[in-house]
Parts: sequence; structure tokens; C-alpha cells
Amino acid sequence: MSKKFQAPRGTRDIWAPEVTYWQKFETTARQILGRAVYREIRTPAFEFTELFARGIGEATDIVGKEMYSFTDKKGRSLTLRPEGTAGVVRAYIENRLFAQGNIQRLWYIGSMFRYENPQAGRQRQFHQLGVEVLGSDDPRADVEVIAIAADLLRELGLSDLVVDLNSVGNSEDRQNYRDALVEYFTPFINELDQDSRDRLDRNPLRILDSKVPRTQEIATEAPSILDYLGAASQKHFDSVQTLLNDLGIAYKINPRLVRGLDYYTHTAFEIQSADLGAQSAVCGGGRYDRLVAELGGPDTPAVGWALGIERLTILLQQIATSGTNNLNAIDFYLVSRGDQAEPEAVKIAQKLRHAGFSVEIDLSGSKFDKQMKRANNSGAIAALLLGDREVNDNQIQLKWLASGEQEATSLSSLLAEPEQLRSQLKRAKQQGSD
Repeated sequence: MSKKFQAPRGTRDIWAPEVTYWQKFETTARQILGRAVYREIRTPAFEFTELFARGIGEATDIVGKEMYSFTDKKGRSLTLRPEGTAGVVRAYIENRLFAQGNIQRLWYIGSMFRYENPQAGRQRQFHQLGVEVLGSDDPRADVEVIAIAADLLRELGLSDLVVDLNSVGNSEDRQNYRDALVEYFTPFINELDQDSRDRLDRNPLRILDSKVPRTQEIATEAPSILDYLGAASQKHFDSVQTLLNDLGIAYKINPRLVRGLDYYTHTAFEIQSADLGAQSAVCGGGRYDRLVAELGGPDTPAVGWALGIERLTILLQQIATSGTNNLNAIDFYLVSRGDQAEPEAVKIAQKLRHAGFSVEIDLSGSKFDKQMKRANNSGAIAALLLGDREVNDNQIQLKWLASGEQEATSLSSLLAEPEQLRSQLKRAKQQGSD
């Protein structure tokens, strides 16, 4: 018996009906980003390891524990990308996009790779959509990317969105805060979890991200970054809040939000949705004014975000209904039986598809009752029934599956009046969701 192959742990196959939600997300994202004049960029799935070590930070868990790195045939260390920003910045520098003299609004979508413990919505191969605005230190850029993310999530049907907002200041503010955290946590060093002990000297801000109960308890009384913001950082943060208020975007200040990557400066944010009952982060990002220079480019301010597509599609499936929000509904399931009817059904299906309708044709050749059982389970709005008698009479049976109503109509009128047919489908779909 030949070996049975399985997908590696932490990877998964995606097919219908789930893939329909991915397609809906991608289509909506392209529309929203296109209206905001963001342009897509596609970067390699692997880069030189040093790009991520320098860009993300060697003290992070991503670089220290989670990257998929390998040595190529010439002895060079390469890494499957664990996030998208570093590769976009590398492309920005290498292709001298900064020489164009204008602000670059870019977006990307693709697979990322981290060696993590697989769980629902979090795989070792996962997918992200991200946006990056390079070349502006204006707080309006921070608010623009937040507003675009909120628009996208609302358009997809998520509600009760709230932005968790913080500022991590500039380099000087951050260093002062790091010193304060080291001073605060040092007396508790024997009570901290091992990861937090390791972070104390390397990256004490990450201790605030700990999920270990005792460490979380200790962190509740830790100093707040907001007490260490200089005048320029405070002005930037105040402007972001004012602009969010102007746009009616709900937010709450969360001084514990520091994000997981070393390159953040000033604004840090996560967008929370209550669609799962409890607050759940679906998008996160912030400003990273030092990263371009750190990777060898000119001093360039930047801001952006990324969202995990797996987690978002889980949310979309959970809030979807079987009615108007059923992304997998098809227009017609075409049932046919008979020497004349079966080839005629192929032609009818093709003509309907050319007119813009979705049509699934039953190719089993089984009896009408078996085909109708599949039609009822298909998610179609209506079934079209064609036998040899209907072909000879130039007719077809149209059955509305939700109500069970059935009528005979001529083939010529069915194909000649697509707008009328579209209106009938819309009404039937609405009635089926009531």
C-alpha cells in the first residue's frame, strides 16, 4: 500500500465553501484600497535572514524562535518571510522608490511563515494583508491607514469596532521608558516567567505582552509609556486622537499596547471587534519611522498595518447567515435527464453564465429525484429542470427552492430577459432570508 501523504503540521488546505469568504475579502480589499489610491506590491516569499534579524529585532520571539531559516547551496542564510513590512521596505530601498519624491502608498497580500503552536486562526503558514505609507510623518497618515482598515472591516460586515490606541514615542522616549521598566521589573525577577526574565534586558516592553497570569498581575502596576512621552510625541498623539474624533472612529487608550516588533515608534494600534462576543483583535499596526534607515535607506517616516486573513475569515463565517449574507449561494442548479435534454442543458448553462448568472449543472445522469435532492442541498436559489419533453416544447421548469413554487417558462424568454430574471432571483433570495 502506497504512503498516504498529509499536509505538514501548521498548514492547511482551503476549499469551498470557506474559500468563498477569502475571495470576498480579497475583492473587497482591492476595492477599498483602490479607492484610496494604494498600489499593490509583490515581494519574494523568502529574503536574506539578516533583513528580518535587523528589521524585526533579534530580541523578538519571531527572530529568536519562530523563523523558518535555511542555508542555500552557496551557504547563504535565507528565511521564509515571517511578516510583510521588512520585505516591502527592502523593495522600497532597492528599487529607489524614495527617489520619485512622493509618498508611497503600498499594499501587499500573501503567505507568511512562523514556527508557532498551530491553533484555530493561527497556522505556521498563514496569510496577511498589509498596507504601508512611506514618506510621511504627518499624523494624518496614521489616521488614514486606521480609517481604511475600519472601512474594510465594516464593508465585510464586522460591527462594534473599537481602536485600541497607544503611543510608544520616539527613540528617546522609548529608551527612557525601557529604563523605567527595567527598574520596575527587576525586584520581581524571580516571580516572572522565564521568557519575561530573558526579555528584561533585551526588550522589556515585551513583558507587557506576557500571557502568564503572575507576570500579567505584576505588570498591572508597571509604569505607563504615556508618562514618558516628550512634547513632540505628545503633540503627535494628540493630533491622531483629534482626527479620529473628527472621523467618528471609536477608540480607547491602552497604554499597555506596545506591539510585538522592535521597529514601532509613536502610534501603535489594534482594531478590536466584538462580533465574537468578547473583544478580539483583527488588525494591528503602527508607525515605524526608524526602519527604512535601519535597513540602509534614507531617513523615511512610515506607518502601516497588517491583518491575518485566516482569523478574519473565521469571523466572517461566524457572522454570516444563510440569507443575504450567504456568500456561497448560487443562482441556478440545472437538472437534466434525457438524450436531448442533457446536451441542451450544457448550452443553456453556458448562455446563462455568459449573461452573468452562476449555474451549477448536474452531470450525474441520475434520476430526477436524486438530482433534485442535490439541488436542494446545493445552496442554489432556484433549480432549472429540463427533460426531453421540455426540449421538444421549447420549455424549461423553473423551481424556487425556498418556497417550492414551480412554473414552466419558455427557453427563449428565460434567456432573453436577464434583468427580469435577476430581479426575480433577488426577491427570492430576500424572501429566503426572512
